[in-house]
Amino acid sequence: MMLEGKTALVTGGTGGIGSAICARFEKEGAQVIAADLADNRGAGTFRRFDVTDEAGIISTFADLQNQWGKLDILVNAAGIEIEETIENTTLEQWNRIFAINVTGMFLTSKYALPLLRKSNAASVINFGSYDGYIADPGLAAYCATKGAVHALTKAMACDHGPEGIRVNAICPGYVDTPMLQSFFEGEGSGGGGQDIDMLQQAVRDVHPLKTYGTPEDIANLVNWLASDEARYASGQLWVIDGGLSAQVQQMKL
Repeated sequence: MMLEGKTALVTGGTGGIGSAICARFEKEGAQVIAADLADNRGAGTFRRFDVTDEAGIISTFADLQNQWGKLDILVNAAGIEIEETIENTTLEQWNRIFAINVTGMFLTSKYALPLLRKSNAASVINFGSYDGYIADPGLAAYCATKGAVHALTKAMACDHGPEGIRVNAICPGYVDTPMLQSFFEGEGSGGGGQDIDMLQQAVRDVHPLKTYGTPEDIANLVNWLASDEARYASGQLWVIDGGLSAQVQQMKL
């Protein structure tokens, strides 16, 4: 088992991708906290966790200090999406998505550091997106947060690599999760009232692999980055999108 004896906390741990990560970590022998707002997990020990609540984050890591004494793996997977252009995005929406997708990652990582330093080989895995490189229409604020995550990941890797802490970001494309289904059904860049099955097939067809990903596809890469096999991997943005961002779209015309 790749993670035997390791401890892990996964924010967004009861979501579509977060649940798959927790399940894979448990399968590989890790002790896992599924940290999220709602307990609908399939794996891990649930801990109610709000990435915007600084006091709650401090309390969680104080408890983990008493419980485990160290933290080997931190996965910052909590995040939301807002389907709007900047013109239609309110300041309240803008502040909220940054509070969860960026500031929440900052706070969680900040207060996890003392426990991560006690690991012999700590790994932090942030969740960016291929939307941090290129942009889907109608996702302006979301794209902005993921660009920030990418830069933060590199900065963290530089600052904390000398302490034995590796930091990487996973950058998924389309993955079959409730968030993706919401995108298909939405009025913004998603469905706009169109036939959902046709939209799903159109999305598959635009990928070179003619499919989109599953949460397990993402969990496989996260698991490797969390393991000692990835001991030399740090400061990188790992795009996993079925080849979508590799192609020149104009060539499809």
